[in-house]
Amino acid sequence: MRPIIALLTDFGSEDHYAGTMKGVILGICPDVTLVDITHDIPPHDVMAGALELAASYRYFPAGTIFVAVVDPGVGSARRGFAADTGDYRFVAPDNGVLTQVLRESPPKKIVELTERRYARPTVSRTFEGRDRFAPAAAWIAKGTQLSALGRPIGDVQKLDIPVAEADADSVRGVVMRVDRFGNLVTNIDRKTVERLGQHAAITIDAGGQRIERLVATYAELPAEGVGALFGSTDHLEIAASSSSAAGRLGLTRGAPVTVTRA
Repeated sequence: MRPIIALLTDFGSEDHYAGTMKGVILGICPDVTLVDITHDIPPHDVMAGALELAASYRYFPAGTIFVAVVDPGVGSARRGFAADTGDYRFVAPDNGVLTQVLRESPPKKIVELTERRYARPTVSRTFEGRDRFAPAAAWIAKGTQLSALGRPIGDVQKLDIPVAEADADSVRGVVMRVDRFGNLVTNIDRKTVERLGQHAAITIDAGGQRIERLVATYAELPAEGVGALFGSTDHLEIAASSSSAAGRLGLTRGAPVTVTRA
């Protein structure tokens, strides 16, 4: 199978940045298949990048190489690194963008990107995605071992990503991201809610506002109100029929959500 490199950045599509990274990769490894996860992460929002990558990476074939560049510290003393989790390999700045991925899939090896032969001859202090991260991923796709890219390191920077808390009668979490439809995606997963009782009646509060009911599909949402369901990542979402729940409720990332046994 052709090697696969998947890209996630905050570069957008109006400028040349994402396309230029692809050009560098193809110049080193012409046989690679390139996949865009997204280039529309909000600028400098490392947390959003970490969450979007975690929502997507498991659906790629084993062996896929991921390049995640959401890098407000570009050109600073922060490190670049590559990580191997066994099934996947990742290239990123050391700023926490891989926090959730490495929480779910602990790395077997991490190396700092210090070997200059696997970067472009001149590394821009404003575009390391092009000059350091893209080349490293391309060389990995060509079969270069991680150990050739630089010295081993023991740990990397981590974001403080909230984890839902549960007791016998309730689960307390927060909105982690708002998708483009205005759905409020929380850190409360289906299994945690089901521990309240498979057939238990529950109430849901989002930012102090009562959510009308829990449904199975978007089509079952109340026509004028706001409901909840478990989305494609099996996490609780607050959603509105054909409109933005975030807009209707005036909520965004970090808003508290509580599920309580009725």
